[in-house]
Amino acid sequence: MSQQTSQTQPNGATAANASDSMSSLVSAIGYILAVSYPVLALSTGTRAVYQLFFKQGVTDYLPSILSGVAALCYLVAALGFAYRRRWTWRLSVSVLAFETAMTLIVGIWSFVDPAAVGSTVWRHFGADYGYFPFFQPILGLIWLFWPATLHEYGLKRKQDG
Repeated sequence: MSQQTSQTQPNGATAANASDSMSSLVSAIGYILAVSYPVLALSTGTRAVYQLFFKQGVTDYLPSILSGVAALCYLVAALGFAYRRRWTWRLSVSVLAFETAMTLIVGIWSFVDPAAVGSTVWRHFGADYGYFPFFQPILGLIWLFWPATLHEYGLKRKQDG
C-alpha cells in the first residue's frame, strides 16, 4: 500500500509543481509589467515632449504625437497593473488591445512609408526600444486573462480542487 502511495505522490507533486512554476512565471510577468510600463511611459513621454516643444526644426509632428499617445497608453495600462479593480482590468485590456493594434499598424506603415512615420516608439515594431512596444502589450494581455489574475481583479471565482 505504501508503495502505491509513493508512486502516485510524485505524479501529483509533479503536476502541482508545474502549476506552481507556471503561476510563479505569470506572477513574475506581472511584476515586470508593473515596473516596465511606467519606465516606458517616462521615456516615451519625455521623447514626445522634447520633440514637440524643445527640438528645433521639427516640421512633422506625427511621430511626436504618436509617441505621446504611446506614453499615455503605457501610463494608463500601468494604473491597471497597480490597482486590482474590475474597472482597471477593463481599462487595461482596452488600452493594451489599442496599443497592440497601433504597434502593428505603425510598425507595418514604417516599412511601407518610413518618411511618413518618422521616428516614433512604434516604428519598426518598437525597434528603438528593444521591441518592448511589440511584445509588452501581448504579455500584458496574457497576464490580464490568466485565471489567477482574473481572480485577483474579482472577475472570476477561485476553483475548488
